[in-house]
Amino acid sequence: MDSQRNILLIALLFVSFLLFQQWNMDSNPQPQGQGVAQQANISGDVPSHSGDGQPITDQSSSNNLITINTDVLALTVDTLGGDIIEAKLLAYDNELDSTDPFVLLKNIPNHVYTAQSGLIGANGIDSTAGRAQLTASADSFTLAEGLKELHVPLTYQKDGISYTKTFVLERGSYAVNVDYTVDNQSDKPASVQMYAQLKQNLMDDGSSLTMPTYRGGAYSADDVKYKKYSFEDMQDKNLSLEIKEHGWAAMMQHYFVSAWIPRGEGTSQLYTLTNNGLGFIGVRLPVTTIAPGQQDTLKTTLWVGPKLQEQMEATAQNLNLTVDYGWLWFIASPLHSLLSFIEGLVGNWGVAIIILTFIVRGAMYPLTKAQYTSMAKMRMLQPKLQAMRERLGDDRQRMSQEMMELYKKEKVNPLGGCLPILLQMPIFIALYWALMESVELRHAPFFGWIHDLSAQDPYYVLPILMGATMFMIQKMSPSTVTDPMQQKIMTFMPVMFTFFFLFFPSGLVLYWLVSNIVTLIQQTLIYRALEKKGLHTK
Repeated sequence: MDSQRNILLIALLFVSFLLFQQWNMDSNPQPQGQGVAQQANISGDVPSHSGDGQPITDQSSSNNLITINTDVLALTVDTLGGDIIEAKLLAYDNELDSTDPFVLLKNIPNHVYTAQSGLIGANGIDSTAGRAQLTASADSFTLAEGLKELHVPLTYQKDGISYTKTFVLERGSYAVNVDYTVDNQSDKPASVQMYAQLKQNLMDDGSSLTMPTYRGGAYSADDVKYKKYSFEDMQDKNLSLEIKEHGWAAMMQHYFVSAWIPRGEGTSQLYTLTNNGLGFIGVRLPVTTIAPGQQDTLKTTLWVGPKLQEQMEATAQNLNLTVDYGWLWFIASPLHSLLSFIEGLVGNWGVAIIILTFIVRGAMYPLTKAQYTSMAKMRMLQPKLQAMRERLGDDRQRMSQEMMELYKKEKVNPLGGCLPILLQMPIFIALYWALMESVELRHAPFFGWIHDLSAQDPYYVLPILMGATMFMIQKMSPSTVTDPMQQKIMTFMPVMFTFFFLFFPSGLVLYWLVSNIVTLIQQTLIYRALEKKGLHTK
């Protein structure tokens, strides 16, 4: 197999990969119940029940809002129920060169995305009839300079029971602890159950062929490390799973995620439901009974922020898996770590991508050398193979036997030219996901006109240069292809690749361009060495 056929193979594999990813996004199979977990029926009788047995999907709100600010988060909380109805990520701009921060949680007419939590059960203060109006000591709370933590309590009194909902935020952290302390000063036991859920409009995931991103639900439970559960899945069937040790319920989008993590002992319930065009995914903690004169605290954690792997992993087990590298995660994850390490040294993600490309292609140099050596040997055998075809005619069985004997005699592996390509493709696909999923590349500048490595090249310079280098590789690799149709396909291949890469993130195009340049250099050096050994490359 010669170099131009290898290019055709790369193209077919690459396009097949893109089509597979899009198909996987569109068809996303339904998760099955794990262990003792069973699917709830679609009637709406799901594990987010209030004391009267109905799910909490209350849409009411008040004008009594408070703000909570740290160095990385600006939260708006509605004191009716104590829900977080807005979350601004202060370290991330909304648009490139914008002075406005990125808003992850929001409560606007065309997009509702909020983090709700409360108490249900016999002595709960939330029900389908309404939410409790909590009281705050001020309208605004800010983490002061020099302090590491900020505590914001909201209080409520009912039937001799004091309820205190406390938000605990730490400097530099996107993990918000939300605790409910119940102080039972009545003469009867108090039974409560805490729930925490994410609410969002049912919407399209926003995926495309070149940008297969995902917006929707995801979860982790005892027997499931990480699983997506799309809005379409939620509409088809309500999810109901038990969490005995580790788990969380999340909503994801490109680069960002919010997730509720139950804390404490006992079995929690993970659920989904839909209502009035909204999708819900959440957790329900075990029922807690507080004796008269006693108090207890129910604890959860809300992650609301970017997909920062180390911080998420420290917050909850398997939460870092929301950085979805696909089935080649075992390659993509080390590549991302290496890329981050290089960027820490050079201070520029584009330069880091270039250095990473040289490292990856350098590591694969033995495969590349074996590929071109095999191709050179195959070219030398072409006259003998042609004479064999003319001599044996249509006798394919004898032709196959004599070809194998010739390969064995000349010590040539007929797959030696394409096998290295097949081994290199997983590297490229893994790096594709590493770059696609890295929030660090969002709005990261390179040089000149490239101000955002996560967006396409605005002037298409990199894709055009990539196509030109691909054309040069093709010209440097004279082909033995004689079929006119195959020749036309090979001629058109750089054009097709250029068209695809017009819409790819510029960071990925930069990798492919540099990879092509390295290929041209390696190809020249290898061909010269082979010609000195008497192996003709043309």
